[in-house]
Amino acid sequence: MTSARELHDLNEDDLRNRERDLDDQLFRLRIQKAMGHLDVPLKLREVRRDLARVKTVLRQKTAPAGRS
Repeated sequence: MTSARELHDLNEDDLRNRERDLDDQLFRLRIQKAMGHLDVPLKLREVRRDLARVKTVLRQKTAPAGRS
């Protein structure tokens, strides 16, 4: 699990790469869950929350100056 503070230190390209990786990982975990092969169900929640953190930080960094 990554903290929002760590994510704020990354640039936009790194955040987009992390977003892509987490999205892919979430897809794989959902497939495993559907097939009944998911060993650690908590991992699904952690990845979803990490992805939300990355998207939030990206949105904050790309927002116009007047809006936060």
